[in-house]
Amino acid sequence: MRIAFYAPLKPPDHPIASGDRTVARNLIAALKLAGHDVEIASRFRSYDGGDAARQRRLNEQGKRLSGRYLRRVQKGEARPELWFTYHLYHKAPDWLGPIVTKTLGIPYVIVEASYAPKQADGAWDLGHRAVADAIRHAALILEPNPADAECVLPLIASPEKLALLPPFLETAPFRAPEREGARAEMGRHLDLDPAMPWLLSVGMMREDQKLLSYRLLAKAMARIVDRSWQLVLAGAGDAEAAVRQAFAPLGERVRWAGILTPERLKQLYRAADLYLWPAVKEAYGMALLEAQAAGLPVIAGRSGGVASVIDDGSTGLLVPEGDAAAFAEAVASLLSDPDRRRAMGQAAMERARREHDIAVAATLLDGHIRRLTTL
Repeated sequence: MRIAFYAPLKPPDHPIASGDRTVARNLIAALKLAGHDVEIASRFRSYDGGDAARQRRLNEQGKRLSGRYLRRVQKGEARPELWFTYHLYHKAPDWLGPIVTKTLGIPYVIVEASYAPKQADGAWDLGHRAVADAIRHAALILEPNPADAECVLPLIASPEKLALLPPFLETAPFRAPEREGARAEMGRHLDLDPAMPWLLSVGMMREDQKLLSYRLLAKAMARIVDRSWQLVLAGAGDAEAAVRQAFAPLGERVRWAGILTPERLKQLYRAADLYLWPAVKEAYGMALLEAQAAGLPVIAGRSGGVASVIDDGSTGLLVPEGDAAAFAEAVASLLSDPDRRRAMGQAAMERARREHDIAVAATLLDGHIRRLTTL
């Protein structure tokens, strides 16, 4: 099937890495693995920070772009059989897909639709209403984050139009058995003590919930400086100075890895002993899946859909969101029990392969699409 793919927040070939870009790329790869022909329909970014006038301009621009797309199809360019939009919410609505699909009479599919009733009449009211309209129009909505379903369900005519699609990735490259070599290489690269447990956190350093998570992590780690550990932080961004300030009291306990190539990051996952992320206001966190696919147990805050990707007590530990003391206690408990860490890491790797691998997602996506197009 020929599928038009669109990601209003960030196109899959955007130069700046992020979880959104990773998910978009994974979705395209899964659709292709299932045998579908996928094209990026548009690279138009509809994100707005709360400016009503700009939202109106983006709306008008979206209408013009949808018209151009339709004219190209009418002139003989490949006609899509299905439109597939990834991640729309009030700050980044889809101004193209509903128009195109209504005009062409093809199914409109959304993956990760977020709807927040509290945004009505607020700074993003135009985008909020557009998201509601898109959800009502969709033939199928697939939610990676189970927490999103509650607010989406009242907008759709039938609950059969909504299904869960567990977050996924290609797990095989992460679980390659290279721990000793990776540990030796990363130890040299980051000047890490091989006698200490290595803790890892990966995330963009942005002035939003990412910074809140980093600050909470710093507070938690300051509570257990009597334990043996070294922490590696991988990431960068406009809030890096604030992140560094938060961790300054921990001194040489912290190593700064910066932005890593995908292969280097996989190597770092394999080298570490434990993955940490407070997950403040997190949807589900692709890095949490990457860590588990590499055999790392995870400690995270219980927010959003995080509990859907971490089996508490089996593949990691979940603590109340925003609770630095509980987070520190959980880290200390696994630092004291290397056998439990290893067992959790093995369970995490097996669960990632069994429930969150791209092959599993490709089968699910293909089944949903084929049922949709044979109705």
